[in-house]
Amino acid sequence: MKIGTQTWMVENLKTTHYKDGKAIPLITDNTAWTNLISPGYCWYNNDATTYKNTYGALYNWYAVNTAKLAPTGWHVPTDTEWTTLENYLVANGYNYDGTTTVNKIAKALAATTNWISSTNTGTIGNDLIKNNSSGFTALPGGNRYCSGAFGYGSGAFGNVGDSGNWWSSSEGKSADAWYRLLYYAGNILGRNYGTKSYGFSVRCIKD
Repeated sequence: MKIGTQTWMVENLKTTHYKDGKAIPLITDNTAWTNLISPGYCWYNNDATTYKNTYGALYNWYAVNTAKLAPTGWHVPTDTEWTTLENYLVANGYNYDGTTTVNKIAKALAATTNWISSTNTGTIGNDLIKNNSSGFTALPGGNRYCSGAFGYGSGAFGNVGDSGNWWSSSEGKSADAWYRLLYYAGNILGRNYGTKSYGFSVRCIKD
């Protein structure tokens, strides 16, 4: 999907091999995932049959940082490229309240299906049919934790249906990297940095 000057894939990456043909390590064990400081991927709940085709795979940032995760002609977007997408949508009327000063573009990015419902006007989960005016088709693929955060056990899966998280290729602090997030009860494209061992979705952008 072309959005402004950028061309994005309209689904999350689900490759199990780098573009040089080498297999990416599949990590199913929770402890192994938590302790991993090298590339790895998994399927949500270790269940490819249920989740692969819809949500793609979850990758840690070490896999992203190989620069071999995306297919030839594509790459994992930088933090700046995510910001370019955000700025284009805000400047071109995709933000919910019609201004150019507020990042309320979540509905424009989110798919019209699979999100949990919300009663809050203007959020992703409220009146899903109004979502996805940009064509980006973001889905709530959840994540895999690398520690016992937010009440989840180390290596546990969570949040499918209520949130989506997408890595950038940009490092934050030494142990962290920047990512973007959407939440069913929210109306903005969030920006944060997370521990590199988290399992997040990946969207590719054309070179």
